[in-house]
Amino acid sequence: MTKTMPGAAGKLADQHPDLWTAYASLGKACAEAGPLNDRERRLVKLALAIGANSEGAVHSHARRARAEGMAEEEIQQVAILAIGPLGLPRAVAAKTWIEDESA
Repeated sequence: MTKTMPGAAGKLADQHPDLWTAYASLGKACAEAGPLNDRERRLVKLALAIGANSEGAVHSHARRARAEGMAEEEIQQVAILAIGPLGLPRAVAAKTWIEDESA
């Protein structure tokens, strides 16, 4: 279906386009369910990925945030904000995952 997505998600989309279409529709509906703008949604999704300890999702949302024009300082601050609720080790891990995508 798409070659623009790297890794396992892109492979899943290629192998099961019907599932990917349904998943994308759900994501669109969730995005439109409230007043947050695109920038706010991206930062929230990055924060949720950090909270879930999902390296792949942190990579994805950091990459997408940059592509959407967000400053590196804004993206990095999300990892710093994780120190309080998630602890220093999780925040440091998230920071390194974010930095993985800046190279």
